[in-house]
Amino acid sequence: MRSLHELSAAELLARYARRELSPVEVTQSVLAWIDRCEPQLQATWALDAEAARAAARDSEARWQRGEALALDGVPVTVKENIATRGTPVPLGTAATELRPAAADAPPAARLREAGAVILAKTTMPDYGMLSSGLSSFHALTRNPWNLACNPGGSSAGAGAAAAAGYGPIHLGTDIGGSIRLPAGWCGVVGFKPSFGRVPIQPTTFGRVAGPMTRTVQDAALAMRVLAGADPRDPMSLPPQALPWLDLDRDLRGLRLGLMSDAGWGLAPEAAVRDAVTAAARAFESAGAAVEILAPFSTRAMAEGIDRYFRIRSWVDLQALSAERRARVLPFIADWAAGARGLSAEDGYRAWSQWQALREAGVAACARFDYVLSPVCPVVSFPAEWAGPTNDPARSLEHIAFTLPANVGEQPAVSVNAGHAGNGVPIGLQIVGRRFDDVGVLQMARAWERLRAPQRPWPVPPFAPAG
Repeated sequence: MRSLHELSAAELLARYARRELSPVEVTQSVLAWIDRCEPQLQATWALDAEAARAAARDSEARWQRGEALALDGVPVTVKENIATRGTPVPLGTAATELRPAAADAPPAARLREAGAVILAKTTMPDYGMLSSGLSSFHALTRNPWNLACNPGGSSAGAGAAAAAGYGPIHLGTDIGGSIRLPAGWCGVVGFKPSFGRVPIQPTTFGRVAGPMTRTVQDAALAMRVLAGADPRDPMSLPPQALPWLDLDRDLRGLRLGLMSDAGWGLAPEAAVRDAVTAAARAFESAGAAVEILAPFSTRAMAEGIDRYFRIRSWVDLQALSAERRARVLPFIADWAAGARGLSAEDGYRAWSQWQALREAGVAACARFDYVLSPVCPVVSFPAEWAGPTNDPARSLEHIAFTLPANVGEQPAVSVNAGHAGNGVPIGLQIVGRRFDDVGVLQMARAWERLRAPQRPWPVPPFAPAG
C-alpha cells in the first residue's frame, strides 16, 4: 500500500468522497514527508504547517457537510514568485526587500478558492532568470534523483518537490522553459498552457503559470481550476468551458513533427536524441504519421531575445540601491551587464526578434497537429552550476526547444521519456497549436500509456548516483 504523500490528486479526491481519508491526515502525512526530505533537497520556502493544518480542517468540514470544492483537501505548493497573501515575494534574490504580499495572485487565488491546501512556497533562482536551483536568497535546491545534479529552473523547487512527493500539485511559472526544464530533469509532468489561459500577475509577454505533477490527470485537474479570466491580468483569455478531464485520444491519422535540431544552441546529446526518437517511433506505431520538422529559429533570433532579456534585467538592477544590487547572484549581474551601453535602437532591434521567432515558429508548426522534441538538448548538470553552460555569455543555449512555444503563445508539456546514465530523467516535449491546451494534455496522456513502465520515485535518504 502506498503512503498518503504518494497519492495523486485524483486518488485523494475519490477517497475523500468515499470517506476513506481525511484532508487532515493527508496534510499531516505530507508535512512529515517534507520534513524528512528537506534537509537534502531544500525545495521549499515559507512553509507554514499551522496554516496548512487549519486549511485541512476547513476542508474536512466541507467534505462532511457535502460542500466539497474542486480540489478540496489536495496538498499543493506555489512557486515563490506567485504572491500568496501575507508572505513576502523574494523573487529568488537576496536583493529583494521583503514585504508581505497584500493578496493572492490569480493562480494562487484559484487554488485556494478550490479548497487546495497550500503547504509552502517553492524555491527559484534570482529573478527566475536561470535554469537552476542556485539562488542568492534560497539554499541550493538539489535534484532528488541525484543530489549531485541540478533540478533545473526557474521552477526549481516545484520540480524537486513534485518528484519527491511533496503532495500531488505544484504551481510553477514559465517564460522560456521554466516549468518544462525542471519537469524534464525531475521526471514529472510540466504543463505550460497557452499564453493567457491562466491569469497571472504581474503579466508580461510569454509568461505563464502552470501545474507540475506526477501524472497528466492531475495536471488536468489543476488546469480545471486555474484556467479562466481575471481582471488583474489584462492579457488573460476569455472564459471558456474546456473538457479538461477528457484525456482519451485516438492517435491514428495525426500528423506529428519531430524536431531534433532547433537551429541554434547546444546540440542534443545522444541519450536525449535517442529517447525522443524512440517516443516518436512509439507514436508512429500507434497510428500517427511522423516527419522531420526542419529548424525554424536562428542564431539572430536567439541573440536578439537574449539581448532583450539582458536589457530588461539591466534596467531592473539599476533601479536598486548599490547595496542591494551587490546582493544579486554574480552570474545574473554579469549576464545583465551585457546590456550596458546599448541604445534605444539596439533595444528595438532586440525586441523585434521576438516577433520574428513568433512568425517563423507558428508558420513552421501549422502543418502539424503536434510537434515532438527534446525539452532540453542536454542531461542535467552539476547542482552548483547556474545552468548547463555555466557561462553568462552563453546562458540561453539550452532553451532553443522550449523558448519558441512561449514566443508563439502555444501550449507545451514535458513528460518523462527515460533516464540518463547519471540517473536523472530526460524530458519529451509535446507542443500544440495555440489554444489547443486539452489536445496537448491528451497527447501527454497517450504517451504515458505508450511508454515503458517508469522507475520508482526517489525516496530519502537521497544519494548521488554511483
